Parts: sequence; structure tokens; C-alpha cells
Amino acid sequence: MDTLTINIPPQINTKTFDVQIYLAAKLYEDAILSAGQAAEIAGISKRAFIEILGHYGVSAFGESLNDLKSDISNA
Repeated sequence: MDTLTINIPPQINTKTFDVQIYLAAKLYEDAILSAGQAAEIAGISKRAFIEILGHYGVSAFGESLNDLKSDISNA
């Protein structure tokens, strides 16, 4: 896995975990990653990732049946 370093200005009061979740959730929402892959980026279990998606404005349900099948096959 590649490592990405992001410089966050000190006036933005956020935690590293939040940034990881935002990134993982967006990549999941855009169907670039499966839920399992996104959870790995976030550093949490797949179940925990799915449970907290709503807090970040992302639905845990894909846009189509094909998205769901893709998540299942990539789990």
C-alpha cells in the first residue's frame, strides 16, 4: 500500500482519523473502492466502516445491485 502525506493547516481542527474516513468514504461513494478496501484505508473493520458512513454523509447502500454484488465479491 502506498503512503500519502497531507499537510493540514493548524486552523483546521480535525483528527487524522476523520481525514482517513473522509477519504475512504468518498472513494467508497464513488465506487472506486469496496467497503472492505475503504475500511482498510480507514484502519477499521468493514463492519465499523459501514456503521459510521452515515455520520460522514455517505449511504452504506450502493447505487445498484451490481454495486452490492461487487462489494460482496471484494469482501
